[in-house]
Amino acid sequence: MGLSLIEGFTKSLAMTVLSEIGDKTFFAAAILAMRHPRKLVLAGCLAALIVMTILSASLGWVAPNLISRKWSHHVTTVLFFGFGLWSLWEGFKEESHYSFSESEELAEVEAKLNADWKAETGSNKGNTKGSDDLKKQQRPFLTQFFSPIFLKAFSITFFGEWGDKSQIATIGLASDENPFGVVLGGIIGQALCTTAAVIGGKSLASQISEKMVALSSGILFLVFGLQSFLSAAGES
Repeated sequence: MGLSLIEGFTKSLAMTVLSEIGDKTFFAAAILAMRHPRKLVLAGCLAALIVMTILSASLGWVAPNLISRKWSHHVTTVLFFGFGLWSLWEGFKEESHYSFSESEELAEVEAKLNADWKAETGSNKGNTKGSDDLKKQQRPFLTQFFSPIFLKAFSITFFGEWGDKSQIATIGLASDENPFGVVLGGIIGQALCTTAAVIGGKSLASQISEKMVALSSGILFLVFGLQSFLSAAGES
């Protein structure tokens, strides 16, 4: 039990960190934190990611009860190999000097949030800074975490992760490994990436090579796939 928990934790942590760096939700957290209070953005993004991780791991845990463990193991193995090859292909097609600051994904997220920001500021032109500060002070502490900013960060992150490669990989991993380890590793990995996005933002993204992240995650998925394949061959 202890060994399977550690294995699930380490796999989930490594997979989450490499999958989430430079993801759409990473950029969304970075841009939102530049315009809104960081604690609310961080809380909203983390809440969404924790809910998504627990939900995905729960689906993975239930899967072997719906179909045989043998078939769920085979599906997981195919997913790991598929995601590994997909990530390697994405890595090899990128230029070696290419960084996240130049990516189309960043531009797409930034354009969408810019449009939302303009719409919000246009509708709130009548509000003064003083009245906003007064409202913020009068608002109870816990109520602030259910403010429009928190809900916006939560919804953007949650729906951005839905159906994402990392979510599907988490489901597959939880069906094959200890689900508690997968949840713990996923939450810690999400917390590390989201905190880095909120604090470092675009300046951090510009220092990271998208090619290296894609190649590293591809190799990691292939290692997971090979390990899963060998364990099935050993059992048979």
